[in-house]
Amino acid sequence: MITLKTKEEIEILKEGGRRLAVILRQVAELVKPGTETVILDDLALGLIRQGGDDPAFLNYRPSGSRLAYPASLCVSVNEEIVHGLPGKRVLQAGDIVGLDLGLKHKGLFTDMAVTVPVGKVGREDQKLIRVAAKALEIGIGAVKPGGRVGDISVTIQRYVENEGLNVVRELAGHGVGYAAHEDPFIPNYGRPGTGEKLKPGMVLAIEPMVTAGSGKIVLEADDFTFSTKGGEKSAHFEKTVVVTGKGALVLTK
Repeated sequence: MITLKTKEEIEILKEGGRRLAVILRQVAELVKPGTETVILDDLALGLIRQGGDDPAFLNYRPSGSRLAYPASLCVSVNEEIVHGLPGKRVLQAGDIVGLDLGLKHKGLFTDMAVTVPVGKVGREDQKLIRVAAKALEIGIGAVKPGGRVGDISVTIQRYVENEGLNVVRELAGHGVGYAAHEDPFIPNYGRPGTGEKLKPGMVLAIEPMVTAGSGKIVLEADDFTFSTKGGEKSAHFEKTVVVTGKGALVLTK
């Protein structure tokens, strides 16, 4: 069921989103060659707790999942698209790393992701990151009251494909606010004028996932990490927005 948030709830989500953006920026600054991915998770959890908030993903088990996620931060390296588990893996120069973090502030959830390079990366990887980031901004720009989810989806798809890359079709954005994942489902491909109608008060996590490969995915043996089937690198960006009478207001900034 799609929910509409009240003005008071949106103010709480704004503060939660602000806190999340600050924390994720600090975590991203720690990404460099030689860093173990568990260090990034430790920092994220510590900063969330320091602010008196709760991590959205720690011990979260979405519907249909066999296991609860055992970390606060998703750290997805290179071909890993989303939900990568932080651990003893050491980041290497030339890697690209997706950082996905959720935060619960005063009972309400926000969600955000960025992809950052580790040291110097090649031109193709720079383009991958740039296109994924731009796709998110273009998708947010397609949010209009009275529009449809499909308008967001097709806007992202067309831009990415025009850049010679592909979106991941089997994973998508979602509603957020009262829970870490809510309706509606927000694919990164589709047709204009289709899907749920956008209404003021809807809170959405829009998240393009972009790859140079086919977009096909595989679930790794850990039962959490989704990777590209062909081993190509991927980039992932996400922001939480609220639909207003004029368009979208970004909450995670």
